[in-house]
Amino acid sequence: MNKSILTKREKEVFDLLILNKSTSEIAEILNISEKTVRNHISNVMQKLGVKGRASAVVELLKLGEVSL
Repeated sequence: MNKSILTKREKEVFDLLILNKSTSEIAEILNISEKTVRNHISNVMQKLGVKGRASAVVELLKLGEVSL
């Protein structure tokens, strides 16, 4: 049983990113601020050691953390 590297909220943010939602749309859907959305994305990129959202999505797909 692999423990997810993402928190529940980080996964929610990336699941919405994969659906092509913008930062403001994600903030509205999850009822959090845009800054908080950006912080979650930034934290995940740091955990994965990647630069950019697209690279983070690719890595998360490879790891099976998110799916299309």
